[in-house]
Amino acid sequence: MDTRKLTEILRATIDPNQRQQAEEQLSQIHKIIGFAPTLLQGVMLHEVSIPVRQAGVVYLKNMITSGWQEKEAEDGEPIPFSIHEQDRAMIRDMIVDAIVQAPDIIRVQLCVCLKTIIKNDFPSRWTQIVDKIHIYLQNHEPNSWMGALLCLYQLIKSYEYHTAEKRVPLIEAMNLLLPMMYNLIVNLQADQSMESVLIQKQILKCFYGLIKYILPLDLITKEIFTKWMEVLRSVMEQPVPDSTLEVDDDERMELPWWKCKKWAVHTLYRLFERYGSPVNARDEYAQFAEWYLTTFTGGILEVLLRVLDQYRNKVYVSPRVLQQTISYIDQCVSHAHSWKLLKPHMFAIIQDVLFPLMSYSEADEELWFTDPHEYIRIKFDIFEDFVSPVTAAQTLLISCCKKRKDMLERTMHLCMQVLTSQSGEYGPRQRDGALHMVGTLNDILIKKKFYKEEIDSLLSQYVFPEFHSQLGYMRARACWVLHCFASVRFKSEPLLIEAVRYTVNALLTDAELPVKVEAAIALQMLLTSQEKVHKLLEPQVKAVTTELLQVIRETENDNIANVLQKIVPLYTEQLMPMAYEITDHLATTFSKVIETDSGTDEKAITAMGLLNTMQTVLNVMEDNPEIMAQLEKTVLRVVGHILHHNIIEYYEEAMTLLCNLTAKTISEDMWKVLEMLYQVFEKEGFDYFTDMMPVLHNYITVDTNAFLSNENHILAMFNMVKAVLNSDAEDESEVYAAKLLEVIVLQCSGKIDHCLPSFVELVLSRLTRKVKTSELRTMLLQVLIAILYCNPHLLFTILNKLQESVPNASITQHFIKQWIHDTDCFMGLHDRKLCVLGICTLLEMGPQRPNLDEILPKILPSCLVLFDGLKRAYEARAEADEDTSSEEDDGDEDEEVLSSDDDDIDQMNNEYLENLARQATKNSAQQGINLTAKIEEYESDDDDDDFEPDETAIECYTTPLDEKDCIVDEYIKFKITLSALSTSEPALYHALTSVLTEEQQKQLNTVFVLADQRKAQQDSRRIEQSGGYSFTVPAQVPTTFKFGS
Repeated sequence: MDTRKLTEILRATIDPNQRQQAEEQLSQIHKIIGFAPTLLQGVMLHEVSIPVRQAGVVYLKNMITSGWQEKEAEDGEPIPFSIHEQDRAMIRDMIVDAIVQAPDIIRVQLCVCLKTIIKNDFPSRWTQIVDKIHIYLQNHEPNSWMGALLCLYQLIKSYEYHTAEKRVPLIEAMNLLLPMMYNLIVNLQADQSMESVLIQKQILKCFYGLIKYILPLDLITKEIFTKWMEVLRSVMEQPVPDSTLEVDDDERMELPWWKCKKWAVHTLYRLFERYGSPVNARDEYAQFAEWYLTTFTGGILEVLLRVLDQYRNKVYVSPRVLQQTISYIDQCVSHAHSWKLLKPHMFAIIQDVLFPLMSYSEADEELWFTDPHEYIRIKFDIFEDFVSPVTAAQTLLISCCKKRKDMLERTMHLCMQVLTSQSGEYGPRQRDGALHMVGTLNDILIKKKFYKEEIDSLLSQYVFPEFHSQLGYMRARACWVLHCFASVRFKSEPLLIEAVRYTVNALLTDAELPVKVEAAIALQMLLTSQEKVHKLLEPQVKAVTTELLQVIRETENDNIANVLQKIVPLYTEQLMPMAYEITDHLATTFSKVIETDSGTDEKAITAMGLLNTMQTVLNVMEDNPEIMAQLEKTVLRVVGHILHHNIIEYYEEAMTLLCNLTAKTISEDMWKVLEMLYQVFEKEGFDYFTDMMPVLHNYITVDTNAFLSNENHILAMFNMVKAVLNSDAEDESEVYAAKLLEVIVLQCSGKIDHCLPSFVELVLSRLTRKVKTSELRTMLLQVLIAILYCNPHLLFTILNKLQESVPNASITQHFIKQWIHDTDCFMGLHDRKLCVLGICTLLEMGPQRPNLDEILPKILPSCLVLFDGLKRAYEARAEADEDTSSEEDDGDEDEEVLSSDDDDIDQMNNEYLENLARQATKNSAQQGINLTAKIEEYESDDDDDDFEPDETAIECYTTPLDEKDCIVDEYIKFKITLSALSTSEPALYHALTSVLTEEQQKQLNTVFVLADQRKAQQDSRRIEQSGGYSFTVPAQVPTTFKFGS
């Protein structure tokens, strides 16, 4: 294939007039053998212009990404295109050379190609990459080093998440290449030119990638590790050229010298935190951690303290280097060995590094006035927290004040010195820093009796006066400190009243947007923690809500949406007249957010916050049909937009909103939405079926007559279920699909008999294919049991009809055997109840009953297993109903600080792990997952056999059998059925009961006793409802009593 001709076609793809024709040409020739290597050769031609080479390399990248791996053909489909092995071999031969020679703009795309090739071909088809990199790194030509290191970086990155066993090929390669990396960086350190420093940075990135998740101690021996620690130390100590000071602060941190230092300190922090810290290190690194701590702490601390000293003396340090340095020192606080070295310097660090960092800065000032929206975004950006020196400063401050003696007292003394100073030594910015420190330490202060007593006076003397400050940032800080201490029990009520007044005033009248935002959050915290605030806010709640809507729209800040979510349920009645206005405002803001969304996480978080707030409004208004009817159109505008434009990241929220709109009644418009959902399902496949399930359940159960009035409704449901079950997706969506069928059967009993043959056929066809989980198998059986319960004769007629096409085995017998065999797999209340009712129905069929001889001995023992499960499930439900969460008061227990000789380890580890284990087990149970969370010391595996989820996750999709006032009781039904059999079919009754052991006979009697109790309860409820048995107090109770008139 001719390279020149190909470059001409590529040139045409960037000319709007020729693009379409050129792209068609490419699609005709790209499958020809020889095309891909020729394309790579064209990309490498220096005489071809960069835009054309870019077009070529992007085409190549897309080709390699989608076509490098050979794919299997789907049934009946043609084999998908993949690049021929001959071409792949040629590309493998050329790609490293290409990356070494290419300019940066082309190199970036070639590295993506290389990543795909390594993932698929290294080491099985291509070990030569290691030799290629080796040759280029040995080369004395510096121009070849960067490309070779970029290739090495891709090799290391491709093993990033692999276990140690799977990293063997990488470790073998690094045995050869790591010494070369080391020699190269050592030789380059004397040269501080930009080119040299960029290569050093790339070597450090490779080293970091190598040790990020696993430290290969056989590759990196103590001797080699020590050499690398020297390299990292040396990079940190290298002075940065003076010329960098001429560059703006914002751009300075991006310069190679600072980038190089960032990777060095990043690596130091990672090594310490993951492998060198006895508190955190895993067992296999325990010895290494002890060695690291005693060998390197002194030297590294010395270097890092010098970095902090530079910052203290107003010498520029890039934010990331500062942040990682502070984070390293934070790790040192927990260890006795490192704390001894750090202790003499710690207060100076608090006073001269953390305090200035936590004070309002020049950069804050500039952003506050030039772009308040950006100021707010950064202050609330959770991603910013991972890289911000200010967040690192807060963390270190909390660590040392919580864990080490005297640190809290000395810090508070410094803060009070600043706040009480009259001499003019400290200005408002320092006051901001002092309040920032006090607020940061709130959790520790609240737990110390001495400080807790003083919080009222702290607020009234030093925080409240700042609400009158001329400086916006001080008013914002006052709101922030109030939010930090909102949970404290105020000793004086007037102080609480004042706090609310100041906060509301700041929200409603302050001219500065950041102040409004802080005030809103402070208000939310006060409402959450202080019951009395609910009454205090009531007169102004409408004004506050209107203002919050404005602030949400202006800032697009999801934290403010959360404030509204707090307020709406608390003041439902007061806000009823505003419900439409609130929802409309949120909907318009949502449209604005997604129109301007360029794919950022912040926009997505905001949009979700708005949708969740709408949901809150619908939740609290759902008992008011007039208001819901008003809100429906607005919410449908939003949901319609999401579904129509396939904005899949909001599907889950959209489904929840639809669920709210169909919870009580279903309007004409909402029935049209069902059609829309069906279209979404057809377009997106079953990926979102489980999200749709609650809405589909509402359509069937909330207005069953309307659901049945249109055949298309049933057909749409059936087609969705059929598509899911025929997909063999082997995930929970199949279980949900079967559940939906069961709901339809029980909800529409007697009204859809003509549909049942299709239901049965679908379920049986799925049961005959491989079913991996017992959950799916029992759910499919349950559909048949539900049909049996509603119309037994029809079910067996359908099964007999289907029997004609299966001559060898009896479908009916197979179904009944499988069902009785699986009774122990039915979970939760509903499934077991239906199972018992199904067995009763089967036994009541009399002469038309199918032959049960083979399973007769197992029927009653199976029922006893079900009743045992039911007993546990009813108890669990009763317990859950009683479980009212009791708020625990933290009390005043003073936390114990560590002495200088202690490590911060034992307590945290075991308690923390045990808590996690308990929490995980509890949460999984709520979600219907059987999970055991144990700490290592267990002997046997069977301690946890009795654990089972209280209710399966799918039980929320209720049927008429689950209603509170359902008159069908499985215990009563079971007893009546057996009693009737004992007289009508004594032989059958004898066959059923004679197999029971003495223990089982006792269990059966217990079930009968429970049946009698439940019957008595039912009778008394019925009498009560019909007007008898009622002992209520008469309505007119005199308010005063006179004894003996």
